[in-house]
Amino acid sequence: QVQLVESGGGLVQPGGSLRLSCAADRSIFIKYHMGWYRQAPGNQRELVARITIGGSTNYADSVKGRFTISRDNAKNTVYLQMNTLKPDDTAVYYCNSWPPTRNYWGQGTQVTVSS
Repeated sequence: QVQLVESGGGLVQPGGSLRLSCAADRSIFIKYHMGWYRQAPGNQRELVARITIGGSTNYADSVKGRFTISRDNAKNTVYLQMNTLKPDDTAVYYCNSWPPTRNYWGQGTQVTVSS
């Protein structure tokens, strides 16, 4: 069964940093571009950042300059380094292929930014 497992979330104060990790089956990594998505309460899930197989990146305007997506193909892992976090970044964060594949959604990891 194909799985994507997110980790690294937590409670952080405004201005703080977190690094999220997404471990995936190799069958995904060698085939798909990857993305980090988030969903805040009452909001639709949105794309935060994406990275192609070749390493090109793109970010939502709300996180540009603060978040960095990367991938380690040897470890089958995608990372999201989040700096200068704001309360508006509070959400459940998910990784998936880009564009997303319905069957790949995992449990996500909760990020809460609060003082």
